[in-house]
Amino acid sequence: MAERAFISIYRSSRREGMYLYMKRGVSFDELPEALRQQFGKPAHAMDLVLTPDRKLARVDAAKVLDSVADKGFFLQMPPQPEANFPNTNPYIQSPETGAGS
Repeated sequence: MAERAFISIYRSSRREGMYLYMKRGVSFDELPEALRQQFGKPAHAMDLVLTPDRKLARVDAAKVLDSVADKGFFLQMPPQPEANFPNTNPYIQSPETGAGS
C-alpha cells in the first residue's frame, strides 16, 4: 500500500453519490470503457493528499489507496437508500403486523 498519494476526486454526472478517486494527473480516458460509460461525464470535486489514516466520509482511506495502486482508480458507489433497511424504530408501525419491527 502507498504511504500517501495525491488524489483527485470526481462526481458522477449519471448517479448521485457516486465518486471516482484517481491519482492526480491521470486522464479519465485511461480508465476502462465500461467504467467511463457507467460513470458518465466526471465533475471535479476536489484534490487531496490521501494517507491511510485520513478520515473520509463513507470509505476507508487505506482501501482507496490500495485500489488506486492496483487498478488506477477507486469507485465509491452511492449509499443504499434508507427505504431498503428494515424499520428499527419500535414506535413506527409495520404495514404487515401493525407494530414496530
